[in-house]
Order: sequence, then C-alpha cells, then structure tokens
Amino acid sequence: MRPNRSITVSLPEDMAELVEKKVSSGEFANESEVVAEGLRYLADHDAEIEQWLRDEVVPTLRAHDADPSRARTVEETRKELEEYIRTRDRRSIGA
Repeated sequence: MRPNRSITVSLPEDMAELVEKKVSSGEFANESEVVAEGLRYLADHDAEIEQWLRDEVVPTLRAHDADPSRARTVEETRKELEEYIRTRDRRSIGA
C-alpha cells in the first residue's frame, strides 16, 4: 500500500454534502476514499483524452498537413453531421 499524506481541502457545500452522502451510504469508508476515487477518475479521464489526442487528433492533423485538399468545409461537415443525426434518430425510433 502506498503511504498516505494528509492535506486539507475546502469544498463547495454541495460537494461536501456529496462526500458525506457517499460515506454515510457505506459506499466509501471515509472522506479520503471518496476524494481518492474522484481523483482516480480524473486521472483516467485525462489519460483517455491524452490517448485520443495521440491516436486520433495528431494523425488527422498530420494527414491534413500532408494533403490539405482532402479537408472539408464547415458546411460539408455540418451537412454530414445533420444527415448522421437524422439517420440515427430514425433508427432509434424504428422508422
């Protein structure tokens, strides 16, 4: 187990109440566990964003730099998204 270090934090009232609720429900043993879980979630989220940037955004930018003629206009992208949403909505309602 990693060694612990104490710090003091101040939370807005609604967040403090959420921490207390998590502990009183038995979901967590104490306030430190609630905060640690939230920080783990934040670290995982940050790592996912970093991976997305490396795996998708950077290669897309490099492809664009290599051949800018393949880029789409805002209008083309908007139309494609609108069509995607229409198609998705029709599928979701069984039409």
